[in-house]
Amino acid sequence: MATFSPYPSDPRPRRSVDALLEAGMRVDLVCLREPDQPAREKIGGLDILRVPIVHKRGGKLSYALEYSAFIIAASAVFAARTLRKRYDLVHVHNMPDILVFCGLIPKAFGAKIILDMHDPMPELMGTILNRGDDTFAVRLLLELEKWSTARADSVITTNEAFRGIFASRSCDAAKIRVVMNSPDENIFASKGEWKSSNENPRDSGFKVMYHGSLVERNGADLAVDAFAKVRQNISGAQLLIYGKRTPFLDKVLLSAREAGVADSVKYSGAKSLEDVVRAIDDCDVGIIPNPRSAFTEINMPTRIFEFLARGKPVIAPRTRGICDYFEEDLLLFFEPGNSDDLARQLAFVFSHPSEVLEIVRRGQEVLASHAWAGEKQRYLEVVSGLLRAGAA
Repeated sequence: MATFSPYPSDPRPRRSVDALLEAGMRVDLVCLREPDQPAREKIGGLDILRVPIVHKRGGKLSYALEYSAFIIAASAVFAARTLRKRYDLVHVHNMPDILVFCGLIPKAFGAKIILDMHDPMPELMGTILNRGDDTFAVRLLLELEKWSTARADSVITTNEAFRGIFASRSCDAAKIRVVMNSPDENIFASKGEWKSSNENPRDSGFKVMYHGSLVERNGADLAVDAFAKVRQNISGAQLLIYGKRTPFLDKVLLSAREAGVADSVKYSGAKSLEDVVRAIDDCDVGIIPNPRSAFTEINMPTRIFEFLARGKPVIAPRTRGICDYFEEDLLLFFEPGNSDDLARQLAFVFSHPSEVLEIVRRGQEVLASHAWAGEKQRYLEVVSGLLRAGAA
């Protein structure tokens, strides 16, 4: 397995590794290395090699250099090990799509390749770099997407909107399976009913939580703007922010000071999945403040399921990727980019606990239909099908 992300902090590769180990497989993992992590680590049937590349969010050249260095490293590792042993399967997580290159030598010796498309790169990178569909960079990413999916024996992705996009432009639909980014029940176990601070007062007040990547496309600045509006009427309200520090976070915290709510906006850094569970348990409502973009319009954030798993209401943008799974009465929606609408929904959560409780219950039914136990089984069906084909 290869992933341009750290292990075990990236949830999807972690779930994939756990599923394979539980099925009795041995896994060699090449991933990024975070500070204080060992370069080499063996845990049962898992052999981890961490590559010392620091991922810095920047421009096109920065991404290209980082991706190229990792692709070269992963390709060299898998090629060298293939000469000593034969891999049955190579599971490649995008981004980038072209990381599938590292599986070509094992494939030449009989291995099958799964390309796990977490995100469509043309839409995501176009959003990050503010590039339109007709620019050279986006057109190049489209061609690389086609090349990469053609090299894979199976493609899996995270939601129906992504599947439709890949099938329409790069890959036969029959080759693509959806394995959703559902939270692992062993970590995000289902919890009892939600109770609001308004119904069950606490000294700490009404806690609004954001966790995730602190980048512009995820809208933490919009969250601060909306929070500043409700803070005027909800005494003791707090906005709790979790995630790896970025330059964008500094702008967000500056906007909190300018809005006069800096004392109520608390940044607590990046957290492990287990710590995220505890933070969710301590909040009253989660928010997904994504503005509208080519990427966020089709994305289905895992954080929605994480809040629902712990019995907490979540406010999310009314976008195609989310509405494919949640109808209007199954989630608390706001119009993307509209801080007034987000503030309105925050006030609704605080003031209407019984109605919110019913929405949470209905949302949890959607989560139950896409629980990780079922998604894991779909993933293992893809794996076992490829292994049977390889054996034949």
